[in-house]
Amino acid sequence: MTLQQLKYIVKVAEKGSINEAAKELFISQPSLSNAIKELEKELQFAIFIRNNRGVVLTNKGTEFLGYAQQVLTQADLLEAKFIKGTVKKQRFAASSQHYLFVANAFVDLVKDYSNEEYDFTLNETTTYEVIEHVKTMYSEIGIIYLSNYNEAVIRKMLSENNLIFKELFTAKPHVFLSKKHPLASKDIIEISELDDYPKISFNQGMYNSFYYSEEVFSYLPVKKSIRVSDRAAVVNFMIGLDAYTYSSGVFPEYLHGGDIISVPVKADEKIQVGTIVHKDVVLSEIGKKFYDILLDYSKGFNS
Repeated sequence: MTLQQLKYIVKVAEKGSINEAAKELFISQPSLSNAIKELEKELQFAIFIRNNRGVVLTNKGTEFLGYAQQVLTQADLLEAKFIKGTVKKQRFAASSQHYLFVANAFVDLVKDYSNEEYDFTLNETTTYEVIEHVKTMYSEIGIIYLSNYNEAVIRKMLSENNLIFKELFTAKPHVFLSKKHPLASKDIIEISELDDYPKISFNQGMYNSFYYSEEVFSYLPVKKSIRVSDRAAVVNFMIGLDAYTYSSGVFPEYLHGGDIISVPVKADEKIQVGTIVHKDVVLSEIGKKFYDILLDYSKGFNS
């Protein structure tokens, strides 16, 4: 196995076509195809499935691609530092459920590299995609939560995919709603009091299982439901429709000038927010820094 072969695999996966990848790599299509077949023979499994539209990764191929990308990234860093004597562009990716404190932490991380060249990615996405991104090493770190309801299922899934969960903080459930909401003056809210109001939740796409939900109490039936894909829509609906959403209560008061408030929910439940990383990955210096920033933001969130 060579670095050149790994570069070939990454490029073919990126283009979804051996022919298109060969053009960008400036080699012949037969030469690229033979190089991939030789590597597959050495590995004793198929990396790609060929079809009339191109190629797609197999399950083992997807896992292999994650490791290949890690190796190539480290090789690039070594070459830049010790051979070319240049500074390599800093690269980092993280994936998360929709948490504002994660976005704020990411901003702080980027500020630390303001004088360098960088290519940073923060994916706010579905629970399934967060797990998939870290599993395939597309992202170094993922941020998800566990509850009494989903913990056994999610932990089993993490274990099967060689992922490790590490708690950042644990909080009690709250509802976020407009300060003009009929229930806004209450010190604590019973779940039954929310029956007549629209519940907002983040759309999980094809994986809308109760266990993948980003909100606690996803298994409880509701009369009115609104699914969204971004945080801005959540705020708009809470203000305009007397809608609510469940969360950890971690919500900065400065957002929307205090139009949104957080009220505790009367329930025997917990929200355990934490990071997931692949057990075979040693965090980069950037990854370690991002984790430390997340920890700093998490101080005071426990309840």
